[in-house]
Amino acid sequence: MRILFTVIIAIFSGYTILGQSQPLILDKIIAKVGGEYILYSEVQELYSYAKAQNPEYGPEVQCQIIEQLFGKALLLDQAKLDSIEISNVEIEVELQRRIDYILQQMGGSEEQFINYYGKTPLEQKEEMREPLKEDLIQQRIQGQLIQEVSITPKEVVAYFEQIPKDSLPFLNAEVELGEILMKTIISEKNKSAAKEKLEKIRKRIVEDNEDFAELASIFSDDGSARSGGDLGWAKRGSYVPEFEATAYNLEIGEISEVIETQFGYHLLELLGRRGNNINVRHILIKPEVTEEDISHTKAVLDSVALALRIDTIDFEVAVRLYSNSESQSYNNAGRMNNPKSGDTFWETADLPYQIYFAIENLEVGDISEILEFEERGEKIYKIIKLLSKTKPHRASLETDYAKIQDYAKESKKNEYFNNWVEQKINSTYITIIDDFKSCPNLDRFVNKENYSSLRP
Repeated sequence: MRILFTVIIAIFSGYTILGQSQPLILDKIIAKVGGEYILYSEVQELYSYAKAQNPEYGPEVQCQIIEQLFGKALLLDQAKLDSIEISNVEIEVELQRRIDYILQQMGGSEEQFINYYGKTPLEQKEEMREPLKEDLIQQRIQGQLIQEVSITPKEVVAYFEQIPKDSLPFLNAEVELGEILMKTIISEKNKSAAKEKLEKIRKRIVEDNEDFAELASIFSDDGSARSGGDLGWAKRGSYVPEFEATAYNLEIGEISEVIETQFGYHLLELLGRRGNNINVRHILIKPEVTEEDISHTKAVLDSVALALRIDTIDFEVAVRLYSNSESQSYNNAGRMNNPKSGDTFWETADLPYQIYFAIENLEVGDISEILEFEERGEKIYKIIKLLSKTKPHRASLETDYAKIQDYAKESKKNEYFNNWVEQKINSTYITIIDDFKSCPNLDRFVNKENYSSLRP
């Protein structure tokens, strides 16, 4: 059986993240799968996107696109039957992550973003919202379907042994890395100065009746300054705990005391409340980062690196004591996760260039020099430990058991999921217009007793 629907969301993710708006297409329903409809416009938009990626694609690709849309519709139909819900907070977090990723690829330039998409990041985010929601629903229902799949060591060996020896994959050089990440350690003097500045701004609002929005536009150290500090409507769970605890305890129109979060010092005003949704505006003052602060941070991290090199502290202990607790690696014993593969192994070609050159001459167990990065306008500092390193080689059970185990488990998941698809097809009423019923790869749908022709 061909694997037709494995990780269906991946087929649409590039389009959802990077696709540009398409010209308006006259629409019609071309298929119905249970309670879901497939529209002509969907097929044409995805076809246009596919052609933009590879101009050699011909009209026959539309049949493959329809097949994938059938798979998507089957999942969405099941999600409705199972009452699968995705919260607005989940959608918002993922939308922001994707927008941040695009901006990062563009060097943080909103001007380049607007030139490419023809709209601002906020406008593009809203356009992505509904497709992303469907993506997340598909991931959720597919994850629930295959979450019980497990694999035994015997099955791993059987999976490996059925691969012809001349077809064993050739694995590139890989490394596994640990990191200790520190943000700049800001002096108490600079923290106090920032807090005092915001206290004076609060006095101007509360005692002198100056306009909050106007002062936010002048003083706030984040993007909300452009809108007078207005953060818009948000559900509970959208903000960091300290911010949210204060915001939800305000009365409408009330001005908070100055509070501190990981971002700096905030002054809040509650503008509105609708159940669990609140509309709040704030003024953010970030403490000044001085050269002294940077030098002190590097000195602390350098002393940690020295302690690791002379083996007076265990790496995992050093992670817990010194690494930033908000970093992804903190809860993974310092191991850096590879977003491309989803595990902790990195092909050297996938490494950020700074890290690649920093570890190029390290032996396993060595610690790098201090590396400096910038994320969202904030400097961060890292030291890297080379945990493991492999040379290019043919896959084997001896050296690559964990990776082969993952492959075997994914294969078993694929088989399980495709069996579910076959069962779902047999129990789902499916209709399609005559224009597309000749698509050869739709035979598994149309040659069923539950199939009928849909008239446009």
